[in-house]
Amino acid sequence: MGHSHHHQDHSEGNIKVAFFLNLAFSIIELIGGLWTNSVAILSDALHDLGDSLSLGVSWYFARVAKKDRNQKFSYGYKRFSVLGALINAIVLVSGSIFITIEAIPRLFNPIHPNTEGMIYLAIGGVIVNGAAAFRLSKGHSLNEKAVYTHLLEDILGWVAVLIGALVMNFWDLPIIDPILSILIALFILYNVFKNLKESFRIILQGTPMNINVSDIHTAIREIDQVQNTHDCHLWSMDGDYHILSIHIVVEKDLTLTKLRGIKTETKARMKQLGINHTTIEFETQEENCEPC
Repeated sequence: MGHSHHHQDHSEGNIKVAFFLNLAFSIIELIGGLWTNSVAILSDALHDLGDSLSLGVSWYFARVAKKDRNQKFSYGYKRFSVLGALINAIVLVSGSIFITIEAIPRLFNPIHPNTEGMIYLAIGGVIVNGAAAFRLSKGHSLNEKAVYTHLLEDILGWVAVLIGALVMNFWDLPIIDPILSILIALFILYNVFKNLKESFRIILQGTPMNINVSDIHTAIREIDQVQNTHDCHLWSMDGDYHILSIHIVVEKDLTLTKLRGIKTETKARMKQLGINHTTIEFETQEENCEPC
């Protein structure tokens, strides 16, 4: 439990830093776009403002996810971070489509902006977004991973702007900029698809990817006086906090002390497998159990 709270506190702090960095640079970027007369940078500024909005939502949900369980949400608010990840994905898809729509006409009608100003802004963009991405690069929560994808998009976008600006500064090849923008948009859409797939797996209560259900049965059946296991249900709250419900068949007429020992050993073994919360129901061979 404490380990999970540490991850959540870490997540909130990382997203908070990323939010303020992104918002501050978006304002600088808008001014810089007007200064360089670069439609590409102005478009990226609008995209970064959208990212800032998404980061703010992620920060809010990271805070909500820390709230204790209550009568309304008996498992707590951890799954709200998945909702934040879904909103991030929607903004990313929208931004990528916007970039592509803006880039395609420039393939046929390239624009010549102030390349020197673009270079300075691109270097600043790589540094600022790189610092924010570094904070989130080893994030554990699904929300952190989604926000990291946002920042990765921004970094790659600025690298593309920097390369395009350098090339256009020495050669008359403005078409390079929209080509790079389209390639980056496709790359980001690929990463968004992976995050969405994981989000929907959690929402639909699929088993966590990193836990094998057969390992659960094997670990519990190795405990003394355990005869069998069944009716196993495993799901995840947020991609990091996993929950298990299982029926354990034990020998007849065991004392409460022995049952408590089996329960303690089971929960310890489940912790080793990465399961945070385990609910156990004991029964004997004579009982007629109806699976849920």
